[in-house]
Amino acid sequence: MTKQTIIKKINDFLIEDFEVEEEALEPNANLKDTIGLDSLDFVDLVVAVESNFGVKLVGEDFVNVVTLQDFYNLIERKLD
Repeated sequence: MTKQTIIKKINDFLIEDFEVEEEALEPNANLKDTIGLDSLDFVDLVVAVESNFGVKLVGEDFVNVVTLQDFYNLIERKLD
């Protein structure tokens, strides 16, 4: 799966499932402050990643994930 495909899928479910405005989906956007994800949203995000990409995420995966770009990179690493 290409990086662009990963980014598109993530952006699509953030818009549809998390009601994030498309304009907010900048790579350097902070997941908590800019996009507005809270701790419950992160649980839903894990479920969304499993259903869209077939990979499991655990809490430790999010330790260094601050921006949307960090999240894209995490998913890309998990898919390798």
